[in-house]
Amino acid sequence: MTGLTTAGTPVGERAVTGLLSLSGRALPLLRQWVGSDPGCGVARALLALATGDRWDDTVLKEQLVIAHRDALAAGEREASLVYGVFLHTHRQYRLTADHLMGHFDRWPADEQAGLMLGAFSECGDAAYRAHGEALTERQAALAGPESWPWTSWLAVTRAEQGRAREAHTLAGRALALYPRSGVAAHALAHAEHELGAGRDSIDFLDEWLRADPRAVQSRHLNWHAALHSIACGDFPDARRRADTALARTDVGMRAATNWRLLLAGQTPAGRSDPDHIRELLAAPGGTAEIFHTFNLALALAVEAATDDLRILARRAAADERPDYRDVLAPVVRALAEITAGRPRAAVELLTGLGDKAERIGGVRVEREIIQDTLARALVDAGEPARAAGLLHHRTTTRRHHAYEDLLLSPRPPADIPV
Repeated sequence: MTGLTTAGTPVGERAVTGLLSLSGRALPLLRQWVGSDPGCGVARALLALATGDRWDDTVLKEQLVIAHRDALAAGEREASLVYGVFLHTHRQYRLTADHLMGHFDRWPADEQAGLMLGAFSECGDAAYRAHGEALTERQAALAGPESWPWTSWLAVTRAEQGRAREAHTLAGRALALYPRSGVAAHALAHAEHELGAGRDSIDFLDEWLRADPRAVQSRHLNWHAALHSIACGDFPDARRRADTALARTDVGMRAATNWRLLLAGQTPAGRSDPDHIRELLAAPGGTAEIFHTFNLALALAVEAATDDLRILARRAAADERPDYRDVLAPVVRALAEITAGRPRAAVELLTGLGDKAERIGGVRVEREIIQDTLARALVDAGEPARAAGLLHHRTTTRRHHAYEDLLLSPRPPADIPV
């Protein structure tokens, strides 16, 4: 790596550290690295990995062809890494996952390859997700406890497995090694959601973000802070964050916040424009990913757009993809029934779903909203005991659970017709 900084640290090292930590300074450093060493294929590929979703396909392919040519001259590991980036940026997630398994066999605990671990969950296949978790565990063990990137990724894995206390410990260890690890901060937010940390987690996230307000995850971590605010009953703070920290384009996070507020009988934050949601659904790729489509359905539910939800449910039911037909369709139908004031019908739809709800995509914190919706529907259908049993694990293990208490409250939520 060339292009020394004034502190004597190669700009490439700083760029990689910034990328691994999801720093707001990563992109300027990556561009500086490519500019100072245009023949470095890894530098060019990592810049594509970080920004490729903003490039058109022609530019992306052009840049990665150059990167692969230069990486071949540098060595087999570099060429393998760049090929993985090519697959990942072209959304070939199964092929990326397959490639990574071979890559890590040859180059164990490669931190730069670890940047693509998300490919395993993006496959939308439980078997691939399990392979990804097992691979992360093996690579973290090989890297050792002093590797903050691998400790951070293992913390994410444990959080998604529901092993919140282990995730919390691992995230804390990674942050002790490198306090600016954005992956560890994110894993901690997930673990503390499961534990109901509430205000303590909000204070940590605010302090962490103050040090790097341009951090890659700044909006997403503010969304987590909003969920913690809902958990401990600070609904004005949740609304404030949704209105000030989330952009108009953050339809999913805004909808997930507002639907939770409505389920708990609280006034939502600023609403989405229904026409904007319809445009997103009608756009090319608008229903290409199940979790994205689910988030748009939540946005319609916040607007009580029953007719739109019924149309979307019929579209999902006619889809040849099993997850859309068997999972998304009944969930969207249940949202339509709730907005139409038919909680009993929603209960039947969501109860029949069972464990298949996991196939809606996203992560535990995001999928939990389906269980929230079922609990609200059970209460509104006159079955508070069943609702209490459904949320028992949350109300007995989470330190702050004002949100769950309100979900179990025998009164209709605000702005949802019953």
